Amino acid sequence: MRNNLAVSTRVLSSWRYWLVALFLGLAACGGEGVEPTTGESSLGERQDSLANVRIRVMAANISSGNGQDYDPGHGIRIFQGTDADIVMIQEFNYLTDSAADLRTFVNTAFGTGFSYYREAGAQIPNGIISRYPIIASGEWDDPQVTNRDFAWARIDIPGPRDLWAVSVHLLTSNASTRNTEAASLVSRIQANIPTGDYLVIGGDFNTSSRSESCFSTFSQVVSTASPYPADRNGNTNTNAGRNSPYDHVLVDSDLRQYQTSVVIGSSSFANGLVVDTRVYSPIGDLSPALAGDSGATGMQHMGIIKDFLVPGDSVASSVTVTSPNGGESWTTSSARTIAWTSSNVTNVRVEYTLNGSTWTTLSSSTPASAGSLSWMLPATASTTARVRVTDTSDASITDTSNATFSITTGGGGGTGTLIINEVLVNEAGSDVNGEFVELVNTGTAALSVAGWTVSDSASVRHTFPSGTSVSAGGVLVVFGGAAGIPSGTPGAVAATTGTLGLSNSGDTVTVKNASGTVVDTATLSSTMAGTDGVSANRSPDVGSSATFVLHTSLSSLSTSPGRRASGASF
Repeated sequence: MRNNLAVSTRVLSSWRYWLVALFLGLAACGGEGVEPTTGESSLGERQDSLANVRIRVMAANISSGNGQDYDPGHGIRIFQGTDADIVMIQEFNYLTDSAADLRTFVNTAFGTGFSYYREAGAQIPNGIISRYPIIASGEWDDPQVTNRDFAWARIDIPGPRDLWAVSVHLLTSNASTRNTEAASLVSRIQANIPTGDYLVIGGDFNTSSRSESCFSTFSQVVSTASPYPADRNGNTNTNAGRNSPYDHVLVDSDLRQYQTSVVIGSSSFANGLVVDTRVYSPIGDLSPALAGDSGATGMQHMGIIKDFLVPGDSVASSVTVTSPNGGESWTTSSARTIAWTSSNVTNVRVEYTLNGSTWTTLSSSTPASAGSLSWMLPATASTTARVRVTDTSDASITDTSNATFSITTGGGGGTGTLIINEVLVNEAGSDVNGEFVELVNTGTAALSVAGWTVSDSASVRHTFPSGTSVSAGGVLVVFGGAAGIPSGTPGAVAATTGTLGLSNSGDTVTVKNASGTVVDTATLSSTMAGTDGVSANRSPDVGSSATFVLHTSLSSLSTSPGRRASGASF
């Protein structure tokens, strides 16, 4: 069904494009627009499957070097690290400006599924880059300048309304000239953009203050009032010297009501973010951007970001328990996994009952997308046990095990033993989220690791939360960040501090229990850490006292997080 919806979206977009072009009669001077190379149908799925959609909008005149283009790559890294959905870009030049070069730029900085529009015939053109389909685009004449105009695009964002994005680059000459430009643009907007659609004007205004007359003019169509985006230190100015508000993202009242905090990593910016990598901390949250990127030669502006949570298409939500779902016989105090599937649910509460009436909460809020939760069963036996998973935002969306299951008293005893089995110090590429530490329980019983920590030579990097356990022969893999976890990795979690911080020149990884006693430690020399993308693994694999060797000496794989060195399951 979703594939059909995606096809319908493409047909509708084509029809709407020609209808808009026919009836608006816009005075466009031509331009370059390129559809995404891949992912159009998946974009249709994304649009049709979301009830409320977070859309990140960015204004960016962040070219660097001496050519007013994006060839040096500083701006590309900032785009990659900020992950915007819609960008109003200025000085939109790259290499030879051929269609192939521009497509390469968009693919690299944003992704192959993004579309773009770039005005034609301009020395320093404006443009719009979008995760969502651009269904119409063009340029309106800027009466005060000859080397660029106002670029616009009508974008089919999720939900019943379209978003019109206008990319501007006003003159530096004086405030009066900028106000003349603003008046011309406002008249175009009032004549051509439906009042029922959303509107954003973004770009380099070159304004020395927020009291310039152009803001009063722009206020006829967009909100220019405070509060304003700010950087990590609270500075709302946006030029390279950080003493003037040059750059802006201004939206109409219809869209502004849905503005929400910009959340990056563990940081939240209530009014939006001025992206200055020189002051942003931790800079790893903007990876692969580097701290010095915003200070690159020729970069005169900071990027501006605002996030909006807009109503999307109305869809059904559901959650379904898949395990235990009735009939199982599990042993008291053993480590098991509760599993579920969900649709259009963000977080879930997970509970269990032993008698069918009294419920005990295992997790008050767990990401629904995780699909599972480790559970150390209670020591009490039961023949009427069930589990329940519920949407934390809507208690009516819930599911319980289809039938009861048993928790029985088992024998055998045994002990758990946790070892460090594999460590990737030097991640592939430059995304430190991909660093990981693999821990294996080589003992004969499940092991609770609640409150246990993983450290490097500098500090504690991860603390296992309450309820975490690992079964006999089971595995846990701590990654530097969630973005670095390969799909399907068994036992994978993200470091609670947001990073592992492992050093490519060598490091020491230490695991301590909740009492602070060292459980295992591994010191990895530069020899084990110096090969990009190749981990250090015990040899033989899972040998509790074995030395570490490069993973490539054990198998053809460079790494095997959550699995044996051969790639087989534990």
